[in-house]
Amino acid sequence: MRLRRIDVVTIFPALFEPLLRESILGAAIASGQVEIAVHDLRRFTTDRHQVVDDAPYGGGPGMVMKPEPLVAAVEALAGPKGEDRTAWVVLMSPQGERLEQKNLAGLAEREALVLVCGRYEGIDQRVIELAVDEEISIGDYVLSGGEVPAMVVIEGVTRLLPGVLGNPDSARFESFQEGLLEGPQYTRPAQFRGRSVPEILLSGDHGAIARWRKEQARATTRARRPDLGAAAGSGGAPGVTGEDT
Repeated sequence: MRLRRIDVVTIFPALFEPLLRESILGAAIASGQVEIAVHDLRRFTTDRHQVVDDAPYGGGPGMVMKPEPLVAAVEALAGPKGEDRTAWVVLMSPQGERLEQKNLAGLAEREALVLVCGRYEGIDQRVIELAVDEEISIGDYVLSGGEVPAMVVIEGVTRLLPGVLGNPDSARFESFQEGLLEGPQYTRPAQFRGRSVPEILLSGDHGAIARWRKEQARATTRARRPDLGAAAGSGGAPGVTGEDT
């Protein structure tokens, strides 16, 4: 099984338009490798003013997103929570598990995803209990809503799908795929402002080049991400995403 469709629930659908139009993601959608649809949460309200939030019970600052439109939206896209639902529902939430490459790989194995974007002070807890399968956070910092985190998931998951990247080795040999950061990269010219490309990369010895790159990856990981120290020695810890090649 591999991912075929992503639905996004948000109160700001226009934020996603440039992302879904450009670069690798735009090409993947245009070629039919993945379907992505963005849904305005207000369409699932039943009142004349299309209200999606209300004051929190017990007092406190800000507003909380109401359960009725969110549960209605998720159930319309994925069905009721349980074994028979047609998509895996992910809430982008500061309370969720921190996103790592292993999470993206797991999501890419789902046939369909529904990404729910919270706003304001959060969403009614009953939405999580009744409609959400998994909560994911992209890091320990504060954003205004779940739209940017949802974009991170869309980008990270889609590039793992077969055929999306022009070079199939790109996803296999980038940062975090083996728990290591990538080492330094070089392209033409061989000389630039007195700095040379390492001779090993010009040698044509692919085995030696592969060993050099692994050594450089371990050195970079030790220097820049000491928290992945075990990975630098064994190539075993997970991470987040890397750059396209």
